[in-house]
Amino acid sequence: MQAILSLRTLPQLRILVLVVLAVVTLSACAGERVWAPDAAVQAARYVHGGQAELTVVTVMNYSTKRGDHTALFINADERVLFDPAGSWKLPNVPERNDLHYGMTPQIGASYYLSHTRETHYTVVQRIPVSMETALRAKQLASEAGPVPPAHCAVSTIAILRELPGFGDLRSGYYPHRLMEQIAAKPGVITSELHYDAPSINADVYAVQSRL
Repeated sequence: MQAILSLRTLPQLRILVLVVLAVVTLSACAGERVWAPDAAVQAARYVHGGQAELTVVTVMNYSTKRGDHTALFINADERVLFDPAGSWKLPNVPERNDLHYGMTPQIGASYYLSHTRETHYTVVQRIPVSMETALRAKQLASEAGPVPPAHCAVSTIAILRELPGFGDLRSGYYPHRLMEQIAAKPGVITSELHYDAPSINADVYAVQSRL
């Protein structure tokens, strides 16, 4: 509870600015090679603390009731975001081939709020794991990109299948199918983010709290 309350005190204006600056096109998957310099990656490093964790993010389309995008937050020795074939960008957030560094609560909030809109809602599935598993996931994510168009779910599944407890995942290209498989795993903490929820800001911060 204390972690959530402290996050609620973060400047709302700064979050809004980050959302406006973010460039998001859910269906756009460039597969462009990007390699931030070592100095930028080290400067952005953010240690989130708490339980090591994987967070599967599925951006769901209200109209089609299908997933339009998959991403993976990884809380290991630092907090990073694997956004395969995504086009979300922020100035001063270093990226190396779809792996984004420096995922502070403010930056994470920008990602969630940029994708949670009138046309889409976001399903957040948090999975506590060992530090060893989280570090392995980060390593695999650092080697996976750049991911080609329409491969966000299949590339995320390829990473997860290399980790303990996820080897039975069926490969596929549909984000909502991955979401359904993750929902069947033990210990998963699931939340939904809706643009018109009165508590949207608190909800966004809550899904980033430390276990």
